[in-house]
Amino acid sequence: MVFRRRPPPPDSEAEPEDQFARDALAYVDSLYGTALRLTRRPADAEDLVQETYLKAFRASAQFERGTNLKAWLFTILHNTFRNLRRHDVRSPVDVDSETVENAADLVAQDQTPEQLLTRDTLDADLQAALDALPEAFRQAVWLRDVEEFSYAEIARIVGVPIGTVMSRISRGRKLLYERLAGTRAGARRPSDVA
Repeated sequence: MVFRRRPPPPDSEAEPEDQFARDALAYVDSLYGTALRLTRRPADAEDLVQETYLKAFRASAQFERGTNLKAWLFTILHNTFRNLRRHDVRSPVDVDSETVENAADLVAQDQTPEQLLTRDTLDADLQAALDALPEAFRQAVWLRDVEEFSYAEIARIVGVPIGTVMSRISRGRKLLYERLAGTRAGARRPSDVA
């Protein structure tokens, strides 16, 4: 008796691509949250996530099955953000301050569900302290404490040595603690009303 391998059905070749797409799209909320932290604008965050997925789907054949897909996507996101920022620095934009003020009022009224959820789940003091951190510290703390990446994964994502990641997380947490301790201590002081 001879065993012959049957040719695969025509749609089985598309199956790994479909699985990759399903797996990749499972991280859209995490990517959006991080993109929002990086860009600080919902529209820019949406564009960054879209660009990230476009690049990921185009390069899906380069992804090594069995490795950390989430870390791979976050690496693409951070590299795309860096490249876009580099491009933005080279092409300055004229800004009308009145238009910016009017747009800021509209944006404050029209927040995305993800933004509302993120804002609602974080204490107001913590949110302000986190937003006040320098970008490198904010990014490292967010990726470690919210997205729960390992130090090595963060190092690959942001493209710095692991020691730098550990230092940024430590310093970022310390700054957060100092700011929160100062804010809460100030709130507990009795007012000087006579």
